[in-house]
Amino acid sequence: MSLRLDVPRELALQRAAEIVTEAWTSFDRARPQQPPIDDHLRALFATGLPDSPTGVLEVLDDARRALDESIAQPRPRFFAFVGSSGLEVGVLGDLLAACFDANLAVWAAAATEIEDQAIRWLADFLGFPAGAGAFTSGGTVSNMTALAAARERAIPGSRRHGLGTAAATLYCSDEAHYSIQRAAEILGIGSGNVRSLPTDSDRRLVPEAVEEAIRADRAVGRTPVAVVATAGTTLTGACDPIDALADVCAAAGVWLHVDGAYGLPAATTPSAGHLFVGLERADSVTLDAHKWLYLPKACGVLLVRDRDDLVRAFSHEEAYIPHERTGHMVDITLEYSRPFRALKLWLSFRAYGAQAFRDAVEENLRQARLFHGLVVAHDRLEPLCGPPPLSIVPFRHLGTGGDLNAGNSRLVRALQDDGRVWVAPATIDGSVCLRPCFVNFRTTDDDVHALVDIAGELGG
Repeated sequence: MSLRLDVPRELALQRAAEIVTEAWTSFDRARPQQPPIDDHLRALFATGLPDSPTGVLEVLDDARRALDESIAQPRPRFFAFVGSSGLEVGVLGDLLAACFDANLAVWAAAATEIEDQAIRWLADFLGFPAGAGAFTSGGTVSNMTALAAARERAIPGSRRHGLGTAAATLYCSDEAHYSIQRAAEILGIGSGNVRSLPTDSDRRLVPEAVEEAIRADRAVGRTPVAVVATAGTTLTGACDPIDALADVCAAAGVWLHVDGAYGLPAATTPSAGHLFVGLERADSVTLDAHKWLYLPKACGVLLVRDRDDLVRAFSHEEAYIPHERTGHMVDITLEYSRPFRALKLWLSFRAYGAQAFRDAVEENLRQARLFHGLVVAHDRLEPLCGPPPLSIVPFRHLGTGGDLNAGNSRLVRALQDDGRVWVAPATIDGSVCLRPCFVNFRTTDDDVHALVDIAGELGG
């Protein structure tokens, strides 16, 4: 059997284009409900491995149906998690990148130049003096890559010989993303050696607590590897005081990493830029362009001040790598089979310009403030935190008596079953709540009002 299409390529592309056009059109407006998985798909999902072919048009039509009955983050009333918006130009970039299938682990001619330029553009966009950078699968790999470089600087030779007798430590807030714990486990530091330190009344890491923890660890022979400042926590959107933490790190000679996977694009906006003062002093920063730069997954980015830090952590000589050329990304990154993730960001900056992204992020910030005000004014809803620093606004329903945690857990399930809006639960200081996040360029003020109205209606 030939691995060729059973219909002309043009016809297959036309059918795929129809599916994309329908999806994009449907994303322009909220739909009344989330459709259930239908009987046709359930029967299909129950079948075993196919040994004989099915026509490509039939296969594409089944994909159309399955995708329509999946939870799609680009929809304007998807408020759960920190979702991608599936920016159209980014989708086209993924199509083109997959078609040519360049491997960015090694030099790939013009594709390599595009990745380098996209890194420079993003660094300029954020105001960070990057000496190098790389596109990754997301914040977990980006954070681990940065901390691997920090480990090698703090404990030279650790990539080859292990940590030996060195007791390495990391420092972050108690609301830092779990990827920091995971990185510590994978890098041999150990999650038990991550100092998850208390936060202030604004849920920001306290610099004095970091300073004291470093001093205490060094007094007993431990080796500080890095301080992680979170620029937009996943739970509440809090931003750690980067400039003050940079002072602590400079005095202690410790690497400062900024995890901005979610929040960092807000550094470019008039209303939130002040929360990121000191960003340019960090040793490394991470950002997920598939979050608040609206691109489809996966498009994580790591930026570092000094390229040599990545070289020391990852470079190697292998017979199957053509080392007659220098500058291969495999020598500064974790991955070997690296897809051309940079293309969609490069295309998007070219197609829209940087200001359009600043404006879109600013609009989401305004919508978060609008939502917070609506919740405050509502007689049966209350926010769990003060005015949002970024675009996450945790809130809960006050119910009609009884256990508020149980009631809000039921409300989340009711909202998801109802399907007009999509939210996820969270727990803040022991209180179960709903945690909407406004990171979609398609979301309108009507969608913001709808979330308040529907939550109030279904909450009783």
